[in-house]
Amino acid sequence: MARTIFAFASALCLMLPAALPAADRPNILWLTTEDIGPELGCYGDPYADTPQLDAFARRSCRFLNAWSNAPVCAPARTTIISGVEPTCLGAEHMRSLVSIPGFMKLYPQLMREQGYFCANPGKTDYNIIPNGQVWDDVKKQNPWPQLKSHQPFMAVFNYVGTHESQIRKRPHQAVHDPAQAIVPPYHPDTPTVRTDWAQYYDNITEMDEWFGRQIRQLQAQGLEDNTIVFFYGDHGSGMPRHKRNLNQSGLHVALLVYVPERFYHLLPQDVPAQGTASRLVSFVDLTATLLSLIDQKPPEWVQGTAFLGTQAGPPARYQYGFRGRMDERFDLSRTVRNERFHYIRHYMPHRLAGTHLAYMFETPTTREWHQLFLEGKLNAVQSVFWEPKASEELFDLQSDPDEIKNLVASPEHQTVLAELRQAHLDHVLTIRDVGFLPEDELHHRAPGKSPYELGHDPTLPLEEIVRMAHVASLRLPDAQADLHAGLMHGDSAVRYWAAMGYLQRGTAAVQSEDALLKALVLNDPSPSVRTVAAEALGRYGLVEDLPAVLAWLLEAANGEKHGPYLSIAGLEALDALDEKALPVIDQIRELPRKGDWESPRNSNYADRLIDQILAELEPAKPGTSGQK
Repeated sequence: MARTIFAFASALCLMLPAALPAADRPNILWLTTEDIGPELGCYGDPYADTPQLDAFARRSCRFLNAWSNAPVCAPARTTIISGVEPTCLGAEHMRSLVSIPGFMKLYPQLMREQGYFCANPGKTDYNIIPNGQVWDDVKKQNPWPQLKSHQPFMAVFNYVGTHESQIRKRPHQAVHDPAQAIVPPYHPDTPTVRTDWAQYYDNITEMDEWFGRQIRQLQAQGLEDNTIVFFYGDHGSGMPRHKRNLNQSGLHVALLVYVPERFYHLLPQDVPAQGTASRLVSFVDLTATLLSLIDQKPPEWVQGTAFLGTQAGPPARYQYGFRGRMDERFDLSRTVRNERFHYIRHYMPHRLAGTHLAYMFETPTTREWHQLFLEGKLNAVQSVFWEPKASEELFDLQSDPDEIKNLVASPEHQTVLAELRQAHLDHVLTIRDVGFLPEDELHHRAPGKSPYELGHDPTLPLEEIVRMAHVASLRLPDAQADLHAGLMHGDSAVRYWAAMGYLQRGTAAVQSEDALLKALVLNDPSPSVRTVAAEALGRYGLVEDLPAVLAWLLEAANGEKHGPYLSIAGLEALDALDEKALPVIDQIRELPRKGDWESPRNSNYADRLIDQILAELEPAKPGTSGQK
């Protein structure tokens, strides 16, 4: 009997794939930092002082076209950890928190199943609730001995000193000369702006020293020859019009990868061990790449393409990006680029790029830039950030890397415009982008289902929802019949976008549908539809509509009754009404600001919005901007 069991076990072992010995599998180390673009010496920036990274780049591959999929930290990190675009997880909104399907595993879980020790002693900050343990336990102060004794390992060390908050940290003794700072053409060239840019570069130099220390630790532990090292930032710089924005300034990141000689066989033909790679890569590719480096095929639900390792795929034709709610302000934009051109699609173009975000306005550059706009002291390029957005933008990244010339109306660019517009639409339907649902509906529309499962439910008419969002936000003059039909559609998300279309078209359009929009405000079963219809009527409808509008918006803004996401929508609508909200200023003061109704990851958003509304409606107070 014992011999029979032994023989069966031996046969089973022959049938299973043999795991590579630890010595034949690479360790993988990610050295990451926050809120920096490719402002490094090794990327040709003459103002940067980054000797450690420059030396590392000389023996590494420098990716020229690496993008974050999101221009802000939590959605970007969610992309990385999941290998799935957060837009189909319902996790693209800043500091949101959603469940994921039970079958979905995060990359550390997939690697741990292959025998890897996975350590992250620093920042996590994900918008998703994982299924089970993600990381192995590790000492935060000195993890190196554990890593050495737990090979193969995958480790992430993150540096926080380049974060947006550190640009405005005062007092600060400048090391980089502000007079020599390179001010982009969309920023005003003032001493304040130059000071912030100089401090940003000072922070990068301090990060460079940290990076050098980590490499020396790797070498001191005798691990360099069997460790693949990545360096990248989580999105563009923390300066305004970079962080949170879908321009290249918000998405383009540095990506350096060092591969020891013993693992050169893991490099595809277009990725040299030392030199540059021009292929388009983005954060959604990282999970697939990690698995490919350990000779594992990614699960079918992983959306990225490996750019290193045995499973490396061909270069991507397109890169994609997204913007959802940013802190206390809703938005929805998507983007796609090819090797040369960058297309941005704004579905809420009535919201300003520079809409007031309390955290962003803590940066001195933001406040001064906005004040100069109010005083009429900016040129046309510098003013764009503070004006309503175009529905579509198209930029030539070769001739216009700062993205200041929108080519959408250019006759010679209509072919590439049509190509990228269609690539965008195909993409959102292929991945099942549930970001086109109002965030409140995302959480309440299908109890017991994750947003991913909701998006993949064949009963969700996503094609109709996206089509209505497209028609509504393009603001074409011949769309009235489509919008009218949309207001009476059986799906609430279609009605939501139809009402949004009237809001974006202003007085004539809204008053032409006054009765139907008022019926939605009073009777629609979807609170999100009622709220956007109320904003449309409140801003552009008849005077007699205002009492019903204000009554509903106060109701919607009450988080104790309707939760955090409808509260944000109601408060934003009240803010947009300007002085029309004055009759209910006392009720606004009494609205709930805090409570167990809030999301644990965005507990001060109602508070910020109420403060902003009151600052605009009450007599001017020192330090308030009055910005929308």
